Amino acid sequence: MRPERFAKREMQGADMPDYLKNRLRDAAVILGISALLTFFGVYDQDSPVWVRFLMWVITCTVGVATSEFVVPAIFDRELVGKLVPVQVAVMAALISVPVLASLYLYMGAFGIWMPVHLLPMQYLYVFAMSVVLTVAGYLVAKARTPAAAGQPDPVDARQRFLDRLPVKFRRAELWAVSSEDHYLRVYTNLGEELILMRLADAVRELDGAAGVQVHRSWWVAKDGVRETRRDNGKLVLVLKNGTDVPVSRTYQAAAKDAGLA
Repeated sequence: MRPERFAKREMQGADMPDYLKNRLRDAAVILGISALLTFFGVYDQDSPVWVRFLMWVITCTVGVATSEFVVPAIFDRELVGKLVPVQVAVMAALISVPVLASLYLYMGAFGIWMPVHLLPMQYLYVFAMSVVLTVAGYLVAKARTPAAAGQPDPVDARQRFLDRLPVKFRRAELWAVSSEDHYLRVYTNLGEELILMRLADAVRELDGAAGVQVHRSWWVAKDGVRETRRDNGKLVLVLKNGTDVPVSRTYQAAAKDAGLA
């Protein structure tokens, strides 16, 4: 089945409201932060209000887009297991680059070009704001996780994810999830299925289930592993359907702690 058909089905299914809800939430956050920053005159107080407000809307949108679509790829590959301050600092540093670029170009469109020698200082200014907003986002996300109210139910976590699939998969045994571009391939005892979702979101939703992320592109359930082996010293998990799943060095300890290897 072609990807566009999966996308169409997702738009008609239960996932689309969640997607829209997240985008509307992002828009509300962007407009709210932009209004506050404009009201308090955080930057460029001499420009008209509408110029400053639009500037903040654009830079905040760039920051949110970077945190949604760029940062997770780096996070999944390099930052898993690192201390929270390290994660926050790296994410804020990444977000600050496109935000500063958008700010520079936006002001330039009005004939106000920032001197090059001031860019490093301006970057530190943007970085400080990014740290504050990243910490705030982290605290909000942490407060919303099931762990905040106690240990999540493994069955509920797994079932919540399976409910995203067509009806025939709702009572399936979840084996693994792999990333394929903007889609996830879900492996079960009833076969495979593609859904429109990011792996980072799936891993968060499966928090508490009997499984763990073993690679930047793979999450594997303990019940889905038939055997393990090593190829040229590299750990490989073999699913019950015979699919090989590579385990990267970053996730080897987590895989062993979860009983997958």
